[in-house]
Formats: sequence, C-alpha cells, structure tokens
Amino acid sequence: MRNILVTGATRGLGLAITGRLLKEPDTHLVCLGRTPSPEFEALVAANEARVFFRRHDLSDLDGIPALVRGITREVGPLYGLVNNAALGADGVLATQHASEIARAIRVNLEAPILMSKYACRSMLTQGTGRIINISSIIARTGYNGLAVYGATKAGIEGFTRSLSRELGRAGITVNCVAPGYMETDMTAGLQGEKLNSIRRRAPLGLPRPADVVGAVAYLMSDEAAMVTGSVVTVDGGSTA
Repeated sequence: MRNILVTGATRGLGLAITGRLLKEPDTHLVCLGRTPSPEFEALVAANEARVFFRRHDLSDLDGIPALVRGITREVGPLYGLVNNAALGADGVLATQHASEIARAIRVNLEAPILMSKYACRSMLTQGTGRIINISSIIARTGYNGLAVYGATKAGIEGFTRSLSRELGRAGITVNCVAPGYMETDMTAGLQGEKLNSIRRRAPLGLPRPADVVGAVAYLMSDEAAMVTGSVVTVDGGSTA
C-alpha cells in the first residue's frame, strides 16, 4: 500500500489530484486542508477506507514536524508527497502589505520545503519515493500583479532541481508540475479583457484541473522512475 500526502487537497487542483490518485490501486491518501469543501466531503464518503483528512494551516510552519510525524505514525511510511497548497498573493508590490507578502512566502515556499524535509525522512527508510511540487508558468513568464507569487514559484522550481540531486541516489524523485492559468478559485476574480487576454495566449485554451492531474499521476508512477529534477508544463501552449 502506498501512502501519499497531498496538501491543499480540498478544492480546485488539489481536489482533482486527490480524485485522480484514488484511481490508482493500493493507494491511501492523506489530505491536508483548512476547510473541507462539499465536493471533498463527498469524495471522502465514497472512499472512506482510502482517504484521510487532516486540518492544518500551512502558514503554521512550527506545526509541520509534529504533523508529519503524527501522520506517519498513524498510516505508516510515506511513498509520495504532493505540495499543492498555495496562496495567490495577487497585488501590485508597491501596495502589498508586508504581512501578506510574508504569508505568501511561508505557504508557497517555506511550507513545501519543510513538508519535503520531514516527508523525505520517511521515504529514505523505504529506499523509494516521489515528491511533486506544484509550480506555475508564472515562475518563468511573469505577470503584472503577481511578483511575489512568481518569486515563490521560481523558488520552488530551484528547490526541486537541487533536492532531486540530494535524494536521487536514495531512489526518490523530485519534480514540478507547472500549470498555466486554470479555471479555479484562484482565477475566479479575473474578468473581461484581462481574462480574454490570457485565453488568447493559449492556443489550446485554458487548461482545467482535470487536464493537469495526468502529469501528477505520471510522475507519481513507476513509469516515471527515471524522471527527476524536471518541470512538466501544462498550459495549453501559452508559453510555446
């Protein structure tokens, strides 16, 4: 049985990732979030023996070590970690409050680093494992009003490449999936010409969460055993 920990699992892309990974046999999912959505609760009800919910706000960095230790004591060693939880941090830098910037850096960058630190200890004892960090095309393309968000995602990609070298000899792969703009809660506020401009940049159209989860499932699989330190982009061609 493979135990996989998914952060930000109760809505949007995280919910889609949870649903997709449940299609894999012999998989148990531990899902982190702040508040379960009705859709997530329905998914848990349909898969009670295979999905476990843990409430945690990832801005609480000090609570992460005990959180991961408690999970591994309860369900056993971890095979996989999907660092999906993130804050949008939308706003022009000159007017963003310092507390908002600090919170985005904690949740989007520091928390995935610490989650990986404590989760990989469990994987090292098994001699195998998968860490998948959810990045964004904003890490490489930039976008007005997303300077802090882009910085955190660029940091995640650099972290992924270096950690892949640290853990590779232990049989643990570390990769990123970088979606383009998707129709999720984080982009629900985009309206009018701004949204149309984003759509025009993607010849295949804006991806949906369902279009992204296949990349996560692949990187989690045995077929991706020789893929590490990579960034898989799923953006409908907007960065082509």
